[in-house]
Amino acid sequence: MPKWRNYLLRSSRNKPNSSQLEGALTMSEPVKNTHSVAVGYLLWIFGFLGAHRFYYGKPVTGALWFGTLGLLGVGWLIDVFLIPSMDAKADRKYVQGPLDYNLVWAALTFFGVFGVHRFIMGKWLSGIVYFFTFGLFFFGILYDFFTLNDQIDTYNRKSSFERVGPTGTSLRPQV
Repeated sequence: MPKWRNYLLRSSRNKPNSSQLEGALTMSEPVKNTHSVAVGYLLWIFGFLGAHRFYYGKPVTGALWFGTLGLLGVGWLIDVFLIPSMDAKADRKYVQGPLDYNLVWAALTFFGVFGVHRFIMGKWLSGIVYFFTFGLFFFGILYDFFTLNDQIDTYNRKSSFERVGPTGTSLRPQV
């Protein structure tokens, strides 16, 4: 038997069959969906101001879009095709947890001057300050547009690490 035939036979034995592949796919980690494509497209409508880029965790290009009106509309039009990939990257980057990214972003976008997003995150003192100062005279809202994804991610990571069991004992791994 020629050597190349032995190689082909040997390599075909090591390949997983379709049932093994299906099992691997079903046993894999569930897909997390921290950000929504629908919310991304809704914010894209106002995308010439960079809202969708801030939402997907791209504050530098969000500020660039804000300052240039979506690169004079050209970048804004191209983004209609890039939103699904931006969503996938944000889903891989940020942690899912008790705080929903979509809810907090909607609160910031529509009620940020009243500090509603801060109240949702449990930041009562800054929420009250935002309420009485119109989001710290809009500078606080600008800060939150740049950092909100990281604030939510930090909260979700911390809360998933410090979960408490039904008996009131910490589920935190003992070191």
